Amino acid sequence: MDFETWWLIFVPVLFALGWIASRVDIRQMLSETRSLPNSYFKGLNFLLNEEPDRAIDAFVEVAKLDPETTELHFALGSLFRRRGEMERAIRVHQSLLSRADLPQADRESAQHELAQDFLKAGMLDRAEQAFEQVLDTRFAVPAVRALIRIYESEHDWPRAIEAVKRLRALVDEPVPQLVHYQCERAVAAMAGKNPDFKAASEALDAADHAAAALRGDAGSQASEARIAMLRAQLARLSGKPEEERAYLASVLDTAPEYASLIAGELIESYRQVGQQEEGLAVLQNHYMRYPSLDTFNVVFRELRSQHGHKPAWAFAREALRAHPSLLGLDRMLEAELVLNEDPAGARLAASEGSSAAADIVAGADLSLLRTLIHKHTQRLDRYACRVCGFEARHFYWQCPGCNSWETYQPRRLEEMK
Repeated sequence: MDFETWWLIFVPVLFALGWIASRVDIRQMLSETRSLPNSYFKGLNFLLNEEPDRAIDAFVEVAKLDPETTELHFALGSLFRRRGEMERAIRVHQSLLSRADLPQADRESAQHELAQDFLKAGMLDRAEQAFEQVLDTRFAVPAVRALIRIYESEHDWPRAIEAVKRLRALVDEPVPQLVHYQCERAVAAMAGKNPDFKAASEALDAADHAAAALRGDAGSQASEARIAMLRAQLARLSGKPEEERAYLASVLDTAPEYASLIAGELIESYRQVGQQEEGLAVLQNHYMRYPSLDTFNVVFRELRSQHGHKPAWAFAREALRAHPSLLGLDRMLEAELVLNEDPAGARLAASEGSSAAADIVAGADLSLLRTLIHKHTQRLDRYACRVCGFEARHFYWQCPGCNSWETYQPRRLEEMK
C-alpha cells in the first residue's frame, strides 16, 4: 500500500482530540472532587492509617450530609453488622427504606440487608417477616435458606419442610436435612407420656420417601440408620420386641458404620427374648468386619457377663493388638471394675481362680491403673463435627455448633486420629 502525504494531516487532528478529551475528564474529576465533603477524605485517610473506628465516624458524617449516597449507606450497614453493632446497622437500613425516591432494586437490597440484621440480632420474628418480603425478588434463594435456619432454631419442623420444598423448586440440589426434619417430627410424636404412634409412623414413612432420593449418596447411610433406629424405638414403645430387634439388626446391613450407636440396644433386644448368646455372636462377627470402640465395649461386657474373664480378655487382647487404643483399654478396665463390684461377678471370678485382668496387669492396682488411663483419654472420648470441629460427648445428627446436619461421624476422636 502506497503512503500518501496528506495522511499526515490526521496526526495533529488526533492529538488535538486527545488533548480536548483529557481536559474534559480532568475538569469533570475536579468538579466531582470539589463536591465531595471533607469528611469523605478524612475517612479515607483514617482507613489508610488503619483507624477503622474514626473512619466509620467520618463516613457516617458523609452519609448525613449527602443522603443520596445509597452505596455508602449499604457499605456502612454491612460494616456495622460485621462488627456486631446491630442497632446501628438496623437504623441505617431502615433509613434507606424510609426514602420514597429509593429505586426498586435498592429497596429490595435494603430489605434483604435489614432481614439479615434482624437475624444476626436474634430478632427471629422480625427477621422472618423481613425475609418473607423478598421471597418474590432476586433474593429468593438466600431468603428461603435463612427462613429454613429460623424454622430449625424454633423447631418448627412442618414449616421447615415447606421451606425446603420451596428451595428445591428454586435450585436443583439435594436437601438431606429433609429426612431429618421428618425424623424430628417422629421424635416429637413419640415424646411425652402419651406418644402419638400414628403421627410418628406417618412421619417415618415420609422420611423413608425423602431418603429414597438420597440412596447411593455418601450421606444416605446416616439417614437410613436414623430411620431404622426411630422405627425400633416406635416398636419398643408399641410393645413389639421382635420388630424392634429386626429394625436394630437392619442397621448392621444398611449402615454398618453406625452399628456402634445401637450395639447396646441390640444386645438388650436379644436378651428380652432370651437369645442374648445369639445377639453376642451377631455383634462379635460384625465387630470383626467393622471395628469400633463402642461396639468393642459392648462385646467385651457381654463376653465378661456371659462367659467370664478369660474369653472376654482373650477377645480384648486380640482386638487391642489389631487396633491399639487407650480408650479401648479404659473401657475394658471400667467394665472389669464394675463387674468386680457386682456380687455375682465377684463369685464368678473367684470360681475361675485368678482374674485374667490381674494376670495382664501383673498385680497392679486395677482401680489406680484405670484412673491414670482415664485421665488421658477423656479428651479422646468425644465425637467431633467435621465442619466446625465442635466436640461433644454425645452423638448428634445436627451439630450444636454450626447447625450442619450429618457432620458427626459415629466414631470417637481417637478412632479418627
